[in-house]
Amino acid sequence: MRSMRAMSMAVLTAGLALAQPAVAADPIILGNTAPYSGPASAYGTIARAEEAYFKMLNDAGGISGRPIEFLSLDDGYSPPKTVEQTRRLVEQDEVLALFSAVGTAPNIAVQKYLNAKHVPQLLVSSGASRWNDPRHFPWTTSFNPTYETEGRVYAQYILKTKPDAKIAVITPNEDAGRDYLKGFKEGLGPHADQIVGEATYLTADPTIDSQIITFQQSGADVFFAEATPKFAAQALRKAADLGWKPLIILPTVSNSVSAVLEPAGLANAAGVVSGAYLKDPGDPRWADDEGMRAWRAWMNQYQPGANPGDILNVSGYTAAQLMALYLERCKAELTGACLVKQAQSLHDEVLPMLLPGIRLNTNPDDVVPIRQLQMMRFDGKSWALTGDVFGD
Repeated sequence: MRSMRAMSMAVLTAGLALAQPAVAADPIILGNTAPYSGPASAYGTIARAEEAYFKMLNDAGGISGRPIEFLSLDDGYSPPKTVEQTRRLVEQDEVLALFSAVGTAPNIAVQKYLNAKHVPQLLVSSGASRWNDPRHFPWTTSFNPTYETEGRVYAQYILKTKPDAKIAVITPNEDAGRDYLKGFKEGLGPHADQIVGEATYLTADPTIDSQIITFQQSGADVFFAEATPKFAAQALRKAADLGWKPLIILPTVSNSVSAVLEPAGLANAAGVVSGAYLKDPGDPRWADDEGMRAWRAWMNQYQPGANPGDILNVSGYTAAQLMALYLERCKAELTGACLVKQAQSLHDEVLPMLLPGIRLNTNPDDVVPIRQLQMMRFDGKSWALTGDVFGD
């Protein structure tokens, strides 16, 4: 698959300064790994959307007259495969940057390698806190709010709406899960002892049914199901099968109606709560929104076979827009160093598919552009914003 991507950095080191601008007529080559197969394959939608957005840009003349060549390779969400594919992109395809590679464990597997090679690892499609460490990894930046931030948001929401809650929480047994849990417990503060059930799972596990049964037996009346789409859908179905009806909170990475809630059964998902920073294409309030109309026109022309209700298409579209912004601002000085500089220099940027009030800001010490979430509840048909905004 071919697409495009680029980013910048604000702290220039001697190594960064070595990069030379490319010839104006050359294509801009960006790389990416994504799980088009395997248990996390729902996230492949993000990269497909990015590919489609870059195709639209190319049809309009590219960036400053240069076409974008986006090389997106399947890693099956397997870190060893990610290493293999990333080395191919860097050493054989000579990509300018890695853009929006998907997943925490896969990106961890190549972070040191990319930084040692001075290849930008931009807009990582993961909210792990390690992407916000420009001192040790100056070539890495993220797109999503950090998992710690998101975990704190859900804890704050619980304390506001259900202060006496008995809480169960499941997380993947990887860095992403540990970040979520750390932020969640920090947000609960002295109320962390209200957690009555805590479990993990492996991405290779067939189900998480046994953990859900244990949670029901614990007496929990709030369930933070911090899981990837496949397991989030399983959690909703199993809770419904057991007749267990806690307040269920899903992370932003698993609140897609088509990828999670529909497979779980919309009736089983009614009442579920999550956070958001992107406009939901299934929410009727955005029917006449200018950004949503442009997004739908793009979907109709460049992704006619894709699910228009899947918010992962919005995520990929928005990440690609931000990447295009970095590329455009570098203009003739299109180097990895310039991309990183731009990625660390956002000030109150607004993109059309971000929720109102969500603005993008970065600096050389904090390279996470999205830092707030609006809470929303699923009514059985679509997500409805609650009006509560939490975050840093």
